[in-house]
Amino acid sequence: MSASPLRVLSIIPPMTQLNTPYPSTAYLTGFLRSRGVTSFQEDLALALVLRLLSPQGLRAVIERIEAMPAQKHSRAVQSFMAQQARYLSTIGPVIAFLQGRDSTLAHRIVARNFLPEGPRFNSLDVYVDDDGGDPLSWAFGALGLHDRAKHLATLYLNDLADVLRDAIDSRFEFVRYAESLAGSQPTFDPLADALAAPFNLVDDTLRELTAQALARHTPTMVLISVPFPGNVYAAFRIAQAIKEQDPSIVTVVGGGFVNTELRELKDPRVFDYFDFVTLDAGERPLLALMEHLEGKRSRQRLVRTFLRDADSGAVRYVNMVEPDVAFEDVGTPTWDGLPLDRYLSLLDMLNPMNRFWSDGRWNKLTIAHGCYWKKCSFCDVSLDYIGRYEGASAKVLADRIDTIVQETGQTGFHFVDEAAPPKSLKALATELIERNAGISWWGNIRFEKTFSPELCELLADSGCIAVSGGLEVASDRLLNLMKKGVSIDQVARVTRAFTDAGIMVHAYLMYGFPTQTVQDTVDALEYVRQLFENGCIQSGFFHRFACTVHSPVGLNPEEYGVTLRPLPPVTFAKNDIGFHDPTGVDHDALGVGLKKAIYNFMHGIGVEEDVRSWFPFKVPKTTVSRNRISRALSQQR
Repeated sequence: MSASPLRVLSIIPPMTQLNTPYPSTAYLTGFLRSRGVTSFQEDLALALVLRLLSPQGLRAVIERIEAMPAQKHSRAVQSFMAQQARYLSTIGPVIAFLQGRDSTLAHRIVARNFLPEGPRFNSLDVYVDDDGGDPLSWAFGALGLHDRAKHLATLYLNDLADVLRDAIDSRFEFVRYAESLAGSQPTFDPLADALAAPFNLVDDTLRELTAQALARHTPTMVLISVPFPGNVYAAFRIAQAIKEQDPSIVTVVGGGFVNTELRELKDPRVFDYFDFVTLDAGERPLLALMEHLEGKRSRQRLVRTFLRDADSGAVRYVNMVEPDVAFEDVGTPTWDGLPLDRYLSLLDMLNPMNRFWSDGRWNKLTIAHGCYWKKCSFCDVSLDYIGRYEGASAKVLADRIDTIVQETGQTGFHFVDEAAPPKSLKALATELIERNAGISWWGNIRFEKTFSPELCELLADSGCIAVSGGLEVASDRLLNLMKKGVSIDQVARVTRAFTDAGIMVHAYLMYGFPTQTVQDTVDALEYVRQLFENGCIQSGFFHRFACTVHSPVGLNPEEYGVTLRPLPPVTFAKNDIGFHDPTGVDHDALGVGLKKAIYNFMHGIGVEEDVRSWFPFKVPKTTVSRNRISRALSQQR
């Protein structure tokens, strides 16, 4: 038990977004400070990348490569070593440019004689005009010098990421770092083997950064937030380093990955690294855990917490049922302690919505906890982060926004709700306009009829610049099966209302849903083509459907015409589950054409063509009338 006051350090582990902090530690730190707890936060994902992508870091990479047999050098490594002097001289200026500290460097970058160019730059060849013009002019236009430079600088960093992967750590990625070790892994064995292996340069660097963070803050408790499978390996490496340095520091892991995949955790080896594993919204479990550490609560009275039994060594789940902290009472997120001027604005995919994800620093905020709809059959509606819906008043939300702007000096907000409620958005927009808040914001919604042209105009006036929403499989039959609660015609009218209000619209699209036929897929692409043609959407992306054990499809597969494949015994992670669809469609083959089509549609290419032309094999003619969407738009709401 802790005899001294608790000092809590919350850590973002590698790898998450590099352009803006992942919000979990900001929420936890703001909540704990509102309860009088001494709290700090660190983004070790950003710190790791900045340390590796520095002259010092690249020299260390070069030393490791020089010790490798030359025949093991990949194309990326060969290119890097041949141009190592240029990389060492340019890495500092490029990082400064992407951090917004040296915008004039854009001129030199765009001239294409400043940056060393590796294999990633070969992707530019696909953009070359027939007349030999500027290969990026189609994407960025005549005035996009800064954007072009940012895209080229991002390719440069991606080349370096490839070098790190090929020469230092075969699992390295800027986002999905070593995710195969954790995502839906039924046993802890792959992760345990990786953690027992000798340290590489990435591991050594992360261990050093962890030690420095501990020295800065001298915590008694460290919270590590793990939102994705690509954070798990590094989170365990951080916990390993903490236990090696000071075993008395209490380590706790939670976050999206834990909440989704570790609900049936049984492997006691996890607790060699973490003392406690908490599920779902972290506020109540943390309050109970802190009371326990202060000697005010027994282990039997913890909330939604896994631990290792001291006597048997087995994993126990303890959940004394207590009400969660009300969403209005969780406090205001704080970014205090995070280096907001050091994040990197990247421009990777030439996709309008992907740009929002990777370019610019956004204050992330939640309008409501959970989803007000919570019916979609592909979604984890049985879990707390979806199923427990709870909102906050417009005044509370606007107060939080004002506080965050004052703290960060940034007026851009990303509302990170599963689907922001229209009623709450209307109230918040009205409040923001009355306060003359002057912010810009974007977020995820459902394309429901509540979003009238008048409401869309109101949202635009309040600062809304973009929305994303799930069109999924653009088929009324499948939308009904998914329980989306929308129709194709309704989506067309709602998206056009947003577009007419000057708000960019991104559609999340899906293929491979149970019972989806080739005809369904071709018809869906035709609907999408018409939505682009009629100015309803400007951006989109096709995702392959994955069945999860917590979704209605995974829980009741017979209702969707599929049978689940049996899983092996699970002692660690459980999420994705395979299934047999009697239609027998090769969705992966169709996916190539779908992704190629939408990539071109986003850039105004091929929108008039027969959708069959995007597939490299014969598919049936669409059954959708070519003026279906225009007819829907001409009808009254």
